[in-house]
Amino acid sequence: MAEEGMRIISAIVEDRPGVLFKVTSLIRRRGFNIETITVGGTEKERVSRITITMRGNPAVVEQLVKQLSKIPDVLKISELEPEESAFRELALIKVSATDPSKRSDILNYISIFRARVIDASKDSLVIEIVGQPRKVQAFLDLMKGFGVIEMAKTGTVALARGARSSSSSTSSSSSSSSPPD
Repeated sequence: MAEEGMRIISAIVEDRPGVLFKVTSLIRRRGFNIETITVGGTEKERVSRITITMRGNPAVVEQLVKQLSKIPDVLKISELEPEESAFRELALIKVSATDPSKRSDILNYISIFRARVIDASKDSLVIEIVGQPRKVQAFLDLMKGFGVIEMAKTGTVALARGARSSSSSTSSSSSSSSPPD
């Protein structure tokens, strides 16, 4: 039996009311738990990208992708291999920062993780961090020790690396590169 691991599914869909419901309903009926889901526009008008992360057996997820492709509003769907994809998540974390020494420690971690402060008050900081989900989670785990007041995370957004494109049948001519996380 194949190993169940994190799967990233990218669906290019018509930007119409109810499409997200159709996609998530099919996934729910198959008994999958969606870990993250994001929806947003693409380079084309009235076309959106749904990025879904879930855990599952590769063969079962492949079957799910085939079923999702039968939804008329789904233009193209594919499973992205993490090693061959660029994927990121964004988190906003409000942390208690009343003690000057703790505030200094927090600012040091922000520097190490290449995060940034987007709001500051005398009692708290709102921090933005973007990166692979593991990086975001590691930073969040560190901040828990300082007192996380509130947090909001996006789901994963992802694109295949290189010239391959999920949103069109023709590929762009850009080359692939892998900057550090």
